[in-house]
Amino acid sequence: MLIQALILLTTVVLYFIHYFGKYNESYWKQRGVEFYPRNKIWGPLWDFVFGERAFFEVLGDIYKKYPDAPAVGIGSVSSPTVLVRDSTNIQHIMKLDFESFYHKGVEVQPGDRLADGILFMNGMRWKLMRQNITPLFSVAKLKNMYSVMDKSAQDFVKYLNNHPEKLKGNVFETLSTFCSAAIGASIFGITTESIFDSPFLRMVQNALEPTFWTNLRFSILLVSPWLFRKLKLALFAEHETFFINAVKQLIRKREKESVRKPDFADICINLQKKGEIKDGETGYSIEPTDELMAAQAFFFFTAGVEPSATTLLFTLIELGRHPDVLKRVHDEIDDIFKKYNNNPTYECLYDAKYLEMVLNESLRMYPPIGLLTRKCVKDSVLPIGNIKIERGTKLLLSTFEFQRDPKLFPGPDTFNPERFSREFETLNDHAFMPFGTGKRNCIGERFARILIMICLIYLLRYFTVKAHVQGDAIKYKKEQFQVRPSNADVEFIPRNTELKP
Repeated sequence: MLIQALILLTTVVLYFIHYFGKYNESYWKQRGVEFYPRNKIWGPLWDFVFGERAFFEVLGDIYKKYPDAPAVGIGSVSSPTVLVRDSTNIQHIMKLDFESFYHKGVEVQPGDRLADGILFMNGMRWKLMRQNITPLFSVAKLKNMYSVMDKSAQDFVKYLNNHPEKLKGNVFETLSTFCSAAIGASIFGITTESIFDSPFLRMVQNALEPTFWTNLRFSILLVSPWLFRKLKLALFAEHETFFINAVKQLIRKREKESVRKPDFADICINLQKKGEIKDGETGYSIEPTDELMAAQAFFFFTAGVEPSATTLLFTLIELGRHPDVLKRVHDEIDDIFKKYNNNPTYECLYDAKYLEMVLNESLRMYPPIGLLTRKCVKDSVLPIGNIKIERGTKLLLSTFEFQRDPKLFPGPDTFNPERFSREFETLNDHAFMPFGTGKRNCIGERFARILIMICLIYLLRYFTVKAHVQGDAIKYKKEQFQVRPSNADVEFIPRNTELKP
């Protein structure tokens, strides 16, 4: 009896695999779209979960296999899924028909409190929260934050001088300490006796640590939100108690101090004083609870620390691999310190034109987030290929491969900052999107750029760098969205310049 039951179960499973695989393939072929035949049900997620490569690398195989296709259908259990390749179609999704594609393609548990941030929010809830959080990154507030970030960068140089063991080996960890300290100080007003020993940093690292379990949860979330909810899975439940309590204490402390500062805590207090956040047209409202504010703060830390540290690391690696570029950057930074009498102000960022070109080229080659996801909420048509996209369809955009497409960036694997010079007019405006693009681009892009630029200016004023790459090419860690090197690091070497008083 048991053998018969097993035979029946095996037959049903095999039929399921055959039927849904055929359905996925025919669904896209009927729409004139190429279909990637490997793993017709699970698609690239199967190779990601059970393989050794990052998800963006698995998608890259598909991207490169169909160089002339505007889009490629891939296997999926719950809904049709397509990898979009064409820049015009991407522009259509991210900007022109935003109302049909505003959904991030990820649906978390209602009770997953730290996941209730603007990164995963959708619809009116996202719109209201973004509108009320955006003022945190206004030009005026960023200028006010500059002095805090500047102080963090100076402290970081002193920290490295006092801890020479940090100059070599696992520099990503060292850069993460700076990013955590600077974000904590400038956005949250958090200062401690040792800003480079932050419990927030350890929490962020734990939350984003790629393990088989976290990768499996991520895959289930993308493949079947229904199953994710049924299994009552949560992304960040283990960090709720610590982080929510920390943010509550921060808000209560600021209320007692009655001191206005251009930071996140100030926005939280103002929102809570006003009561409901309400949309005038629809009447939709949100209660700005401590838990909701904590979710936004959690997003700023997780979306700020690791991507910024990753960008810093890749930029330094490429500078270490290109001595001519490094010398030009050193000269520019030395001129800046001379011009501002060793006291660079916010305006110095406008003088670091070549450094910004270097940063942009690093972001092109190594976007910290390797792919973007969207979900269609209203039937639409992608213009190139006249591809009909039905409501509920999931769309994947491989930022990493897109920004290395030779049709968009000639010689894409060559580090060439001159691509971003004003004289270079052939850059495809739709092809460079390391922070996303359109209305759902990264809310903290300007903040992140300033933070990274300040760190580079101070680091390269007092240190030069040497890159260490094992093998001929950079390899990547197995991550869900992130782009992280697995075989490359840098070494800081003092330049014998005195740290300003």
